[in-house]
Amino acid sequence: MFTLIYLISLVGNLGMIMLILLDSRLHTPMYFFLSNLSLVDFCYSSTVTPKVMAGLLTGDKIISYNACASQMFFFAVFATVENYLLASMAYDRYTAVCKPFHYTTTMTKGVCAHLAIGSYACGILNASINVGDTFSLSFCMSNVVHHFFCDIPAVMALSCSDKHISELILVFISSFNVFLHFLLSLFPICSYL
Repeated sequence: MFTLIYLISLVGNLGMIMLILLDSRLHTPMYFFLSNLSLVDFCYSSTVTPKVMAGLLTGDKIISYNACASQMFFFAVFATVENYLLASMAYDRYTAVCKPFHYTTTMTKGVCAHLAIGSYACGILNASINVGDTFSLSFCMSNVVHHFFCDIPAVMALSCSDKHISELILVFISSFNVFLHFLLSLFPICSYL
């Protein structure tokens, strides 16, 4: 069942990307962001799902330290990028609906590229800080993650060093990202009023 859902997700996302790339009528800002969102969703689901499915099929529930760190890093990158891309899409739709005569001068290829690159940069920065902070802790006790993938709080709970500062950093950065996503999505609505 998981394999079928995963394959449908992969085919759907890759099909969306190919369709947008091949049809020149779809080379608009909305479809540019939609293709980026499909790419991120493809990568996001491919970060965790293959290892989880392999563990379910073979019974092998072991993941190496480096594989755990990379899985955690890419999961955090794509989760953050997805949110920032959705905020960019909200701005694009706001411009198309509320300022239709300025749409082509506002949403240029350069603006779209900057919004997409900014989304990826924020994702990489967020993941680098959180994963770097998590793996700077000492791990000397149990190495069993009671979770189906390497998630930051689950791995942080295994640390034998003082994790109070690391937990505060995680909460602060997560809160900052949620608040910023909210503001970026709300900004178009507020500027319309």
